[in-house]
Amino acid sequence: MKSNEEIVREAYRLSEGNVLDGQGFRALFTEDGTFNDVPNSQTFRGDEIPQALAGFASVFPDVHRELLEVRVLGDVVAVELRIQGTHLGEFPTPIGNIPPTGNRIDVPAADLWYLRAGKIERFNCYNAANVLLAQIGATPDFKSAIEAAKTTATGA
Repeated sequence: MKSNEEIVREAYRLSEGNVLDGQGFRALFTEDGTFNDVPNSQTFRGDEIPQALAGFASVFPDVHRELLEVRVLGDVVAVELRIQGTHLGEFPTPIGNIPPTGNRIDVPAADLWYLRAGKIERFNCYNAANVLLAQIGATPDFKSAIEAAKTTATGA
């Protein structure tokens, strides 16, 4: 049986833009396993897991994850990494898609993988979503946020 570290490294290999095997990635999970994109408050289960990989790769088709540190603590594998790629696809937002900019991303992240009996039970991805957005030119609109807060506070 493969070690927990080998299973996690295989998951990263299958999610690379030049490989992208969503079904193979999904097969590494338990039947009820979850992929949690923590900063974006999204949880993917079952067939949603390969769809999440494909969705990200459609925006950054050359996606690569540079693993900086990998630590195994029993059934938990902790990874410090950088998510890299080129913004070549439309980036979906609640109010519309951000057109491709051609900008490179290099986003710091930390992943926690929880395994049970040689399968991934839970994958928690903590990526610096604010860094990614800034790198594709989507900076926060603080003026609108301030105005909305003022309106809410005054009841107008």
